[in-house]
Amino acid sequence: MMAGMRAGKLWEALMAIFKFGRRDTAHGSADLAGFLDGFSIEVMPRTAEKVADFRDLLPGGTRVYIAHIDGTPIDEMVATAARLRAEGFEPMPHFPARIIPDAATLRDWVARYRGEADVKQGLILAGGVAQPAGAFDSSMQLLESGAFDGFERLHVAGHPEGNRDIDPDGSDRMVSEALRWKQAFADRTDAKMALATQFCFDAAPVIAWVDRLQAEGIALPVHIGIAGPAKLQTLIKFAIACGVGPSLKVLQKRAMDVSKLLLPYEPDSILEALAAHKAANPAFGIEAVHFFPLGGIKATADWTQRHGQRPQRAAA
Repeated sequence: MMAGMRAGKLWEALMAIFKFGRRDTAHGSADLAGFLDGFSIEVMPRTAEKVADFRDLLPGGTRVYIAHIDGTPIDEMVATAARLRAEGFEPMPHFPARIIPDAATLRDWVARYRGEADVKQGLILAGGVAQPAGAFDSSMQLLESGAFDGFERLHVAGHPEGNRDIDPDGSDRMVSEALRWKQAFADRTDAKMALATQFCFDAAPVIAWVDRLQAEGIALPVHIGIAGPAKLQTLIKFAIACGVGPSLKVLQKRAMDVSKLLLPYEPDSILEALAAHKAANPAFGIEAVHFFPLGGIKATADWTQRHGQRPQRAAA
């Protein structure tokens, strides 16, 4: 019995040091809970297949982006959108310009999404492939095509830490020019538009970027990209591949701390800072949080639930 008690004390001590214990009740600040309201999340058809029912994970009506990776059949994309719609969520498929071979294909995709899944929203972006499959090379060409007339919401990409694929010289000249064009497009369209950003790990550069946009007359609301809970090595791999800039240092610093090296990364720090800033500055341009579930959809959904977000079935 004494041995068992000693083992129990040792386990409690380890929990205190490494914080492995899972908290079963909602935690974090009230500002953070409010900041998370209306969050969105991203899936792919193959990751969505692993989820038995999204109603057990996400609040009803959650916007779910469907990433269209080059080579994914459109049948799988449309089926995923239809499933999400049937379960009570708002599907927002990606439309990557560089994987669309021609205008007829674009119109067909849009018609299928609308007819089979009642899709009303889309993320319009250039896409990560180097060589375009056809005539489309940029999100601006897709927007100009007229294919999305009647969509209620159109999101485009934002880059708080720049994008070397667009500006190889490390500046943000081309990115800024594109943002000005997109703002002008938003001014003349009925669709609600927003900037969905790459994921970041440090609040300071995000706050500076959002403030700069507003100062330069870019009024598009920001849906800030955040990496969900994941192993540190997974995040570093994705961060390098996606060109995450200054905030990568947050992960590198964490990797040097032995006490944190084995723990999954959780986005509390950046989101608490952004939530506090938004609470103190209500006009701050971040409108919503968008999660990249790099450690799995369930891990991200569990984290949101511990911070006050109730899944559809629990809410019912």
